[in-house]
Amino acid sequence: MKKISLWQLIKEDLQTPWVNDPAIRSRFEIFFNYPGIWTIIHYRVAHALYNRGFHFLSRILMGITQMITNIDIHPRCKIGRRVFIDHGFGVVIGETAEIGDDVLIYQGVTLGGVSLDKDVKRHPTVKNGAVISAGAKVLGNITIGKNAKVGANSVVIKNVPDDSTAVGIPARIIRKGKDQSQLSHNKIPDINKELFIYLSKRIALLEEAISSHHEEIIPKREEELEQIYKEFISSMND
Repeated sequence: MKKISLWQLIKEDLQTPWVNDPAIRSRFEIFFNYPGIWTIIHYRVAHALYNRGFHFLSRILMGITQMITNIDIHPRCKIGRRVFIDHGFGVVIGETAEIGDDVLIYQGVTLGGVSLDKDVKRHPTVKNGAVISAGAKVLGNITIGKNAKVGANSVVIKNVPDDSTAVGIPARIIRKGKDQSQLSHNKIPDINKELFIYLSKRIALLEEAISSHHEEIIPKREEELEQIYKEFISSMND
């Protein structure tokens, strides 16, 4: 891959809101409404300083940036081209995290570690085109695959394959395939809801049968419960 200059990287960063945020109306807004953009730009400078041995200076720069934007990025981590941090408040990206190109990260996301060992990779790798939704926690030396999506408030502790969607605590793979749109958060199924509906209806049916001594009603309503259970299994299907 052709290496581009720091200034070229920053120019690309300044263009990312026009691609990823339909709310933007003017270039003037970038200076006041996009803390994620300014954090990435400061990171570019701090990362260059870090790679040249100015570790303390780079940490000071990112520390000041954190106080201004409420986004915490370690200058040693690796962030690719055209990465967009939307809104950004509360985002944390750890020291050994690696982020590919064209990744979209929402507010409250943590790319964190689960180990205190030094000189090892402790943080996630996020490949090109991935989307990490608001509040998601991606923990440990795991990989989020190309064009994968992580649902809002999910906790990911295992690898997510390419072109997949992961949701839940802990996150489960609920969908695979290249036909996924970049966002479509409203189409992510609620796997817990499906299970709760099934269990509540099953318990209600059993209680009714016991209290009325009419056990014969169970088979009559099994078809409805079976359909609910199938929907739950479908949501869990890998």
